[in-house]
Amino acid sequence: MDNVVLKVGGMSCGLCAMSIERALLELGAKGEVDLSEKTVAITYDGSAIAMDQIKKALEDIGYEL
Repeated sequence: MDNVVLKVGGMSCGLCAMSIERALLELGAKGEVDLSEKTVAITYDGSAIAMDQIKKALEDIGYEL
């Protein structure tokens, strides 16, 4: 499993965190949002999911990376 922490712009509330975590789960990744730091720690299988897919999924739901 691979781990990465991404800085995410546009997050402001618990609903944002849930939206991000749900989008990651749909890809088969797990995310843990830190609203105070505006980051998401992601655990994913790099052989099954490309980082570009993760970034696109978050951008598609309205967040800036």
